[in-house]
Amino acid sequence: MQVRILLVEDEDEIAEFTAQGLREEGFLVERAEDGHVGERAIKSTSWNLIILDWWLPGPDGMALLRTLRSSDGATPVLFLTARDAVRERVDALRAGADDYLCKPFAFEELLARVAALVRRSSRATAEWRYSDVVLDMSTNTAHRAGTLLSLTAREHALLLFFLRHPGEDLSRSMLYEHVWHDEFDGLSNTLEVHVMELRRKLETLGPRIIHTVRGRGYRLGERPSGELP
Repeated sequence: MQVRILLVEDEDEIAEFTAQGLREEGFLVERAEDGHVGERAIKSTSWNLIILDWWLPGPDGMALLRTLRSSDGATPVLFLTARDAVRERVDALRAGADDYLCKPFAFEELLARVAALVRRSSRATAEWRYSDVVLDMSTNTAHRAGTLLSLTAREHALLLFFLRHPGEDLSRSMLYEHVWHDEFDGLSNTLEVHVMELRRKLETLGPRIIHTVRGRGYRLGERPSGELP
C-alpha cells in the first residue's frame, strides 16, 4: 500500500524537487500551491503525512495546522520552512507539528524524517474497521466476520478509502481520484466493476454495507433511502 503525502509549498522549485524525490522513493505525492488549495486538500481526504510550509499565500502553515488539529490529532505534520528561530520552532511543535526542518535542507535528511513519521503513523493507525470488516495495514490483509478476504491491490485500496470515510457520500470522481489517482472522465465503468467485485466478496460473508446513493455515488454504512440496485 503506497503512502500518500500532501505537500503544501508555494515555491515551485522546492516543490518540484521535493515531490520528484519522494516519488522516486515510492511515495504518492500531491502538491497544494497555496493555503487555500492546501486547506481544501486537508479537509477533503486523509493523508499519511502532510509536509507544510509556514509562509503561504492565503492561510499560512500555522493556520492550516490548527485547522487540521481541530479535527485530526493523528496525521503527522512536518514543517518545512525558512523560519529557524527557536521560538518559532517551539510554537510550531506546541501547535501540533510532529517535526520541523529548516530550508535549505538536504533531501537525505528530509527523506529520513519522512520515513520516521510514516513508520510512527502506520503503527498508530494499523487497523481500520467497520462493523465486522477489518483491514489490517500491518499485514495488508482484510477480514470479514473473521474470514480472510482475497482482494486485489485496487480492491484493497478501495476498501481502505471506504473505511476511512464511513457514513459519507463519496462521489465517483472522488473515488476515482483518490484510488486510481486520475481524473474521472464519466465514461469508464472501471469504478463500477471494482465496486461490484468488492461487494461480491464482502457479501458472501454478510449483508451489504457499500451502498449506491442515487445521484451521488457510494456510501459505506447503513442502507440509504432510494438506494439503487
